[in-house]
Amino acid sequence: MYIIMGGTGHVGGAAASFLLDRGEQVTIITRNASRAGAWARRGAVLAEVDVHDVTALRRVFQTGKRAFLLNPPADPATDTDVEERATVASIVAALDGSGLEKVVAESTYGAQPGERCGDLNVLYELEEGLLAQPIPAAIIRAAYYFSNWDAMLELARSDGKIATMYPPHLKIPMVAPIDLGKVAGELLMAPLEEIGTHYVEGPEPYSSADVAQAFADALGREVSLSIAPRESWVDEFKKLGFSDPAAQSYARMTGVTFDGDYDMPQNPIRGSVRLQDFMREPAG
Repeated sequence: MYIIMGGTGHVGGAAASFLLDRGEQVTIITRNASRAGAWARRGAVLAEVDVHDVTALRRVFQTGKRAFLLNPPADPATDTDVEERATVASIVAALDGSGLEKVVAESTYGAQPGERCGDLNVLYELEEGLLAQPIPAAIIRAAYYFSNWDAMLELARSDGKIATMYPPHLKIPMVAPIDLGKVAGELLMAPLEEIGTHYVEGPEPYSSADVAQAFADALGREVSLSIAPRESWVDEFKKLGFSDPAAQSYARMTGVTFDGDYDMPQNPIRGSVRLQDFMREPAG
């Protein structure tokens, strides 16, 4: 049995599909089983668990042999760093006594120690927590998700524009969730010895101008960029409902990408899904 955290989301769902398509038994951990009926119809077991409940989480882990770990995103109206550090601590604590033989965890490009840099700090601490415990762990450092642009679809459709904080020609590594799920599934099924850190990105890097063009091609209309200057980033996040601490953290995290202030892998695993192909599906 494979245990999948985040199975109702983009990456966890892709990992669950990969395993189910190969006839494997899968348990999906979800906060609300009533929203996951489609997975039950595909043959997955649903486990409704609050990730803060270490005992309940460990009990689900004990039903499987291998698990995909994904730290759930916190409500941006909260102090996301505090909330997400709490769930990282719960996940790592639940591994103790779980009996799992291997785990695969989702992290991010740019993961690094520090404070107030959002997922870059929180997921680095998840990595460190996994390295400090005895269960063999494979870590996926994922490039920027194509799906992070999904929120711009309706604005692109209605107003012919997308909002971004990145300059139009800054190319960064991006990746499709389905490619991340495929790598996660392969690592879960791989021998115990196949662990370590794996960087995953798409076929090529993309810029916000490339994203605008991909939306334009998918929607059949011109799409332009509305670029927020750096000094306004915190306020822009607040307009979206972020708390002040969350806005500060996300602005700093955006700045790391903007400045290229992180190590780039020499030979990443490259997915096959192109940005243009991904955009056609949600736009449809």
